Amino acid sequence: MEDEEGIESEEVNGEEIEEEGEDLPFAKAEVVRLMKQNLDRDKMIRERVKVEMNKFLGEVLVKVCEQLNEYPYTTIEYEMLKESIYPYQNIERINEEKRRILMHLHAIKADCDALSMDVKKTLKLKDVQEEESDPAFLD
Repeated sequence: MEDEEGIESEEVNGEEIEEEGEDLPFAKAEVVRLMKQNLDRDKMIRERVKVEMNKFLGEVLVKVCEQLNEYPYTTIEYEMLKESIYPYQNIERINEEKRRILMHLHAIKADCDALSMDVKKTLKLKDVQEEESDPAFLD
């Protein structure tokens, strides 16, 4: 449909969607339909959110394609796509692994600090003045 001002509009789930000739990577109506499918029924989506979601999805597509371009082959295979989209599909697992690694590193640091204190206590020589701070174990 086209109204008086030349703005195209579509109806999606009873709601009119206007397309003002914006340069969006995907059909706005389709993005809005998918958003409404995955949001609670009582949620209303502001126009700027609809546009920015569309742009964001386009940016993700560009980044995935850039990674696919790094392959030396002329044909894109499914395994290449799977590898390229892995970070987007497994973000929770990646963040969980990051937390696990950081906790492990903190435990190692605590062990190093404890060993440093033990060395300073037990291996103290009476005739040598000891440095007050150990630069190797400072934060």
